[in-house]
Amino acid sequence: MKKTFLFLMVLGLSFFVFISFFSAEALDYKINGVSYVASRDTISQKHVEPVKNVNANWTSIMPFGIMRDKDQPTIYYNTKRHWYGERYDGSKHSIELMHQNGLKVMLKPQVWIVKGAFTGHIDMKTEEEWTAFENFYEDMILLYAKLAEETKVEMYCIGTELNSFISARPAFWNTLISKVRKIYKGPLTYAENWDKINNVPFWNQLNYIGVDAYFPISDQKTPNLDDVKQKWQTINATLEALSKEAEKPILFTEFGYRSIDYAGQKPWDASDIEGQVNEQAQCNLLNGLFESVWGQPWFAGGFLWKWFHNPDQLSPHHDNRFCVHGKEAEKNLKLWYDKFQLKTE
Repeated sequence: MKKTFLFLMVLGLSFFVFISFFSAEALDYKINGVSYVASRDTISQKHVEPVKNVNANWTSIMPFGIMRDKDQPTIYYNTKRHWYGERYDGSKHSIELMHQNGLKVMLKPQVWIVKGAFTGHIDMKTEEEWTAFENFYEDMILLYAKLAEETKVEMYCIGTELNSFISARPAFWNTLISKVRKIYKGPLTYAENWDKINNVPFWNQLNYIGVDAYFPISDQKTPNLDDVKQKWQTINATLEALSKEAEKPILFTEFGYRSIDYAGQKPWDASDIEGQVNEQAQCNLLNGLFESVWGQPWFAGGFLWKWFHNPDQLSPHHDNRFCVHGKEAEKNLKLWYDKFQLKTE
């Protein structure tokens, strides 16, 4: 009887600590971030002011490695052919500038496939090719882990939307995480696509469960706010269950919607489409997300996709795309980020 009572006390205390931890994180320390698109040239103070003006407190800095196709093992990264902001030196400059402005940084190296294939479908043909690909990927991630430690970024993301790679080579990822931990001493995450978040076996080895939150929300041309919030109730249940299982907070490593008709139908769709500009659709979707998710005790915050360094120079091509610059959604973002502003000592 005493053993049973003691067990229940320990279980109850563990649950209390778990809930208390997430509540503190959720209510007082939200990550209000933007995914900062790398520039061709050096950025300066004038390129940071718009980020501060929307009350963001974090930025995601994203150096890129390039593959020719999903079954080609070579990753080209940190070369002179890359844009300055996509290289080691450019990323370092961006991080230092963000830190000078009091902005925290998640360093998030990513892979991009030239022919437009989805990185979640990377699949080598032979064991030799897998080994070669792993070597390229590890070298890239460890290089930027050194940058993360050198610049003392507040978080490091070890990959983005690579579920076929994870499924095919789970041992590699366990080893990679261990090697990264020896170099970079801060918090780690991994960014998984919304539909594969329950298929990542190493969440408990990281500090945050990273979700690229492009969940289908609505088939309406202009989604109704109440319908958006109702849809998020179902999604929240899945996210909360995953958070409790892994005992880690959920982080939206990417989230956002286009200002286009039917923006909630396939939020991941970045296809070139002429016209169909619909700022209200973007607003309703973002407002529904913030109202439904941002205050949850298991939720750490997120990074809006995506933010350009030169918002005043964007072409009409961006009128129906993800950016919020000069749109009604930018005003709303500023209000939401102010409401959940990071408290500093």
